[in-house]
Order: sequence, then structure tokens, then C-alpha cells
Amino acid sequence: MPQKIKAAIDISPLNDGNSVRGVGYYTKNLVAALQSEIKINPAYKNFQIDLVTQKRSLIGYDLVHYPYFDPFQSTLPAKNTIPTIVTIHDLIPRQFKSHFPVGIKGELIWLKQRYLAHKSKYIITVSEYSKTIISKLLNYPPENIFVTYEAADPSFTIIKNTKLLATIKSKYHLPDKFILYIGDINWNKNIPNLVKSCLKLKYPLVIVGSAATKKVPVHPWTKDIHWLQSQTSPLLTLTGFVPDSDLPAIINLATIYCQPSYAEGFGLPVVQAMQIGLPIVYSQETCLPEIMAQNGLSFDPYSRTSLENTLMALWDNQDLRNKFKTLGIDRSKIFSWQQTARQTLAVYQKATINGR
Repeated sequence: MPQKIKAAIDISPLNDGNSVRGVGYYTKNLVAALQSEIKINPAYKNFQIDLVTQKRSLIGYDLVHYPYFDPFQSTLPAKNTIPTIVTIHDLIPRQFKSHFPVGIKGELIWLKQRYLAHKSKYIITVSEYSKTIISKLLNYPPENIFVTYEAADPSFTIIKNTKLLATIKSKYHLPDKFILYIGDINWNKNIPNLVKSCLKLKYPLVIVGSAATKKVPVHPWTKDIHWLQSQTSPLLTLTGFVPDSDLPAIINLATIYCQPSYAEGFGLPVVQAMQIGLPIVYSQETCLPEIMAQNGLSFDPYSRTSLENTLMALWDNQDLRNKFKTLGIDRSKIFSWQQTARQTLAVYQKATINGR
């Protein structure tokens, strides 16, 4: 019988502000999928997964997995006596430093975090593009970085309950036809160009997420939030925070999903939208072409003309939208949390087989 492997996963992101962000979503879904895979897959029945926090002793464990990494906060312990695996979704704030100034303190924490990440046994990331950037910025061997895609959960599906859809439409004051964006409002998301393009075209735009409506201090990182909140057009709807249970219905009600980013580590909303069958226009930059694989229309995020022409190509073309609905649903099938779990367990196995 194979030797028992005890793995600890630090679930600290589920107990702080990250719980409602992408890191929390990843951690929650990964843990659930790992526990399910161990239960149903005989190949991994020798694994024991324990959920811990940073204050927990790791004595008796064969490895520890930190499913999050912050370049500017001390999210990794200074010393581990067992093999360490770290998930790094992206390093966008370091890749585009001029847009994300952090000061001397931030630079010092980055140097510490970079050193600790470099010492880890393996790194997991969420796209081949991120793998390339992480290897470069950490000077970390690419053969020790493993790509495991994220996925949308099963609730993201076509909804035929017209009463439910009508309720959600009324709750969030949604127009009959609209462009949808879900997520943060950082520089890399390119939201000002999306807003300006939609207003010029007179296409209603709905932006979902707490980032668009929260009160934030004036800071280089928050300038796009302040700009967005200064816009008063009736074509623009900022929903604020939306619970997970309402999000699939909002996607079902949309006409087009747009991901206009200059940079992404993965871009989970495009997978959620594809799984529902919402046609997508997406930036041709960084990881998005990898995730979309031409199952939507791409554009140059640095050109508003390119973005506007791409939106126009889909807005009034029902046949083209139907085409990308079908293609998107087919593409979304390659993303699953069970596959992510199997790939993650394989990394765990490799870490223990190769010793400490």
C-alpha cells in the first residue's frame, strides 16, 4: 500500500479580505475539488489534505501548499522544514511597475517575498503566459513551474427560468441589452477605454463588482476607480457587490461580455461567460488569447477604434453571437476544477517523491 502523504493547505485567504476576491475563489474551489478527488480517485487515496493557517505547526506534514502570493505583503513564512508549494496567479504589479508604485517599504517586502518564493520546491500558476513572466521575474526554473487552469463552477449555466431572470434584471436595474464587465478596476483592466467606447457607441455598459463602487483613498492604484465613479451617464450601471448566487443570471441577461485588459493572469470571468454561452470580445494581450483560443473576437486594448469595431461586429449580429455562443460552450469544457485538482495532486506527489 502506498505511503500516506499528509499535505497542509494554508486557507488564510478564506479568513480575510481575499475571501471575496479571485484568490479566495481559487482556494475555496481547489480545496473542495482536492477533497472530492481524493475520495473518488483510487490513485490519490493515500493523500490526506488538512486545512491550516500560518500559525499552525507543520510538524508531521510531508508538504505545505500556500495557494496565494502577494508581492507586497508577507504571505510566506521565513522558514519551512518541509517541501513548499506556492500558487502565484500573476505578477502584474511587478511586470508593469510604473503603473503600480509601492515605495521603499513595498520594494523591500517584494525582495523578501521574491526570495522566499524562489526557495519553494515548486510553483503553481494559472496560465502558460503567467509561467513565463514568473520564471523571468523570480529567476525561477521554468521546469519547476506547473500550469493548472482555473474553472467556473457548475452554477454558471444557461438559465431558462424567466421569472428568476426578470427578478435579477429588476434587482440590479439592468437594461434590455448591454455589454458586461466583471471584476476589479485596476490599471491593467483598461476600464476607462471600455467605458469611453461604450458611451461613444451608445451601448449600455454594466460593471459588476464591489471595486467599482467602494470608497478608496486617492492613490496611483485607485485613479481608475475615482475616474469611473465620476461618470454619470445613464448608459453606465455600476452594480457594486453581487453575491455568487446572482452572477450567473446577470451573465445570462447580457448581450456581450468584454474583457478589455492590458494584462491578466487568467481571466476567470471569460470562462464563466463562455460556460453560459455569452459571446465574448477580449483583449489580444497576455494570457487571454491562450484562454479563449479564438472562441470569441479579439481586439487591441491600446486602440479604442479596435475595441469599438469589435463591439460593433457583435452587437447587431445575432448569427455571429450564436456562433460564439456555441464555440464558447465547447471551449469552456476544457476547464474543470477536478482536472485542476488532479494536476495539483500530481505536483504534491512529485514534491514528496523527489524528497525534501
